Amino acid sequence: MAKYSGKIGFYETVETSPGIWEEQIVEKKYIGDIVKNFKRYQNVGEISDNISLSNNISIIADMYAYSNFNKIKYITYLGTKWKVDSIEVERPRLILSIGGVYNE
Repeated sequence: MAKYSGKIGFYETVETSPGIWEEQIVEKKYIGDIVKNFKRYQNVGEISDNISLSNNISIIADMYAYSNFNKIKYITYLGTKWKVDSIEVERPRLILSIGGVYNE
């Protein structure tokens, strides 16, 4: 099983000025294992196909990750930020299923 080490982006809603709330990303570093490693191409009628991963990455979670797993936006993998499609809680781990490239 391959090892994982990288950052995960969590969003937090903060009040930037009175009555104005915006999402800000907080990145935290985690380690774990790559459980499933699978790549596919999606043809959505564009000139070139989109690359999508169907990987499962199992991270060793801390209390911050458990408390905020519903706020995970992306995970960095192979130098790219990928959208997290689903999260499975299996203490002491979180299993993240990733999909397409995350666009900020």
